[in-house]
Amino acid sequence: ILPSMEVAEALETAAIASVSGRDMDLRGWRKRPFRNPHHTASGVALVGGGSHPRPGEVSLAHNGVLFLDELPEFDRRVLEVLREPMESGRITISRAANQVEFPARFQLVAAMNPCPCGHLGEDRCRCTEEQIVRYRTRVSGPLLDRIDIQINVPRPTESLIAPSQSGEDSSTVRCRVDHARTRQIDRAGKPNAQLAVADIAQTCELASEERRLLEQAVARLGLSGRGLHRVIKVARTIADLDNRERIGAPHLLEAIGYRSLERSPEGI
Repeated sequence: ILPSMEVAEALETAAIASVSGRDMDLRGWRKRPFRNPHHTASGVALVGGGSHPRPGEVSLAHNGVLFLDELPEFDRRVLEVLREPMESGRITISRAANQVEFPARFQLVAAMNPCPCGHLGEDRCRCTEEQIVRYRTRVSGPLLDRIDIQINVPRPTESLIAPSQSGEDSSTVRCRVDHARTRQIDRAGKPNAQLAVADIAQTCELASEERRLLEQAVARLGLSGRGLHRVIKVARTIADLDNRERIGAPHLLEAIGYRSLERSPEGI
């Protein structure tokens, strides 16, 4: 359901693959990359480097998805390096002789258990509160603040496992995603995720009711300035998917709900 890749994006992705020494697979032309490094990956493997700097996983995922499973199991110092490219969309590698900059505008998707054993809330969970806190704090607040959507995924029930014909298929969803992305490009010349603070003021205007909701969310969740702007951009995207010109209260409430788990005891 990812939006179609433009030719310029495909050329960027192919150039990165070439610099990294990888063969170009024509079957993957204009297909967004998906990278899922193991949690034992080093900082150099993740962000790039070496005596002759080469792109790391964040650059190989440029214009695509970087999936980090078992997020707290990654070395904390490795995770902290993600903060710069998540904000700027590029990574700079400095060496004594030169400095190299690689593009790294990726969509981060991460997963983690609610506790070390993964059975929080069940009788078989034996994790202490101290163990749970220590496990979760492996992911720093500043990094978590850069993750737009944070949801708790409950254990599947029988009704979810049973086959069902209801719901939309992926091709239908992708059409809606493509349409929403086209609206964003036509409106601001860039996707909502890349909107700067000045852009938000121009393209994400809120009515008085929506402003009050946002003020309440800031007070209740203790949102940072970065978190506040990300909530607005997510609400703008939800409105685009809903084919609406303005951000409404339902769009904003949904976006706020995706941030509320930062303070939830149930985890992520």
